[in-house]
Amino acid sequence: MAMMSTKRLQKELAELNGVKGTPPTGISLLSADNLASWRLELQVLGESLYQGETFAVEFRFGSRYPIESPAVVFVVNDKYKAPVHPHVYSNGLICASILGNEWSPVLSVSAVCLTLQSMLASCKEKKLPDGNDAFVKTAPLDPKKVRFVYDDDTV
Repeated sequence: MAMMSTKRLQKELAELNGVKGTPPTGISLLSADNLASWRLELQVLGESLYQGETFAVEFRFGSRYPIESPAVVFVVNDKYKAPVHPHVYSNGLICASILGNEWSPVLSVSAVCLTLQSMLASCKEKKLPDGNDAFVKTAPLDPKKVRFVYDDDTV
């Protein structure tokens, strides 16, 4: 892993662990066995359709992080399910422009988690994205290999 990536990830990990700073409310680190892959648990704050639900998110970092976005997915296993949301596929893949064409190196793991919390908190209807079943059957496991079309791309 590149030196810049290592230093940045060590700094962010220290913040999430509460060593340097305070992790954002409703976000807790589940595991970070190495600097390449982390799991965090998210709770949606306030009154929302997801009140009382807990989700896990996996971050996978490439050697060009933070220049390139991490691969981020909701964890789907025996303990966690992906939220039923218009921008989250049932396999955990997330259609969010900040993970694609609107990524910026100033964004951090905490910022992405806060964005996901906000996305869930503002949801008005629990429903899967259009074409979920067909997408899940053919989608690559790596979200970085999916070419999402964002609503603002068509304007």
